[in-house]
Amino acid sequence: MSLCDYEPVSLEVIAFDADDTLWHNEPIFHATEAQFAEMLAAYHPADWVRDRLFATEMKNLGHFGYGIKGFILSMIETAIELTEARVTGAEVQKIIAWGHEMLHHPVELLEGVRETVESLAGRYKLMLLTKGDLFDQESKLARSGLGEFFDAVEIVSTKNAATYGAIMRRHAVAPERFVMVGNSLRSDVLPALEAGARAVHIPYALTWAHERLDEEALAGKEFGVVEKISALPEWIRRAEARPTFAGG
Repeated sequence: MSLCDYEPVSLEVIAFDADDTLWHNEPIFHATEAQFAEMLAAYHPADWVRDRLFATEMKNLGHFGYGIKGFILSMIETAIELTEARVTGAEVQKIIAWGHEMLHHPVELLEGVRETVESLAGRYKLMLLTKGDLFDQESKLARSGLGEFFDAVEIVSTKNAATYGAIMRRHAVAPERFVMVGNSLRSDVLPALEAGARAVHIPYALTWAHERLDEEALAGKEFGVVEKISALPEWIRRAEARPTFAGG
């Protein structure tokens, strides 16, 4: 096998997760969860309240999906359950008010995001590929000031290999020319790799329990890791220069 059997593969599409990849999100949920635990402190310890809320969220994912609205509905359900229906109308109203605050919370970009996205725009087809509530994610993108840099926006109900495969087919891009960038190993890295694409993990300080993944699930998988998004262009440059067997 000669060196001519190998050739660099240029990337065509760079897809970015949104929450905790481009802008801060999880701290807002953590802060609201702490308020909720304090509200129910007379009934149960904070850790128990958080555990029950998480269990309710997982049960409701198939009904409400991801996002703030489902989170608020799960808090109301959990409050009714843990207080044996003694939660007051005023307390339910307070939970709903927290939801309004979360939905209108200022969008705070992570350090280096705008500069990095702007530097890649035009050179590649940029895609926002995120899961969650359609209205909320569209609103955050509009308020982020990043909308002009994205050529495509995909807001999905879940991220798995089938989702990534369908999106690559819809945009007519070969898996080896597609890279997914995000903070979640479970949603952004593993399923993208399973679909034949490349992936880059950018760790975030806080991770929702549902997005955590055992290291064994990634054993033998090759993907990029950068500590800050500002290091992404250099990773892309090196990835494109890396020889790839032209036969497959």
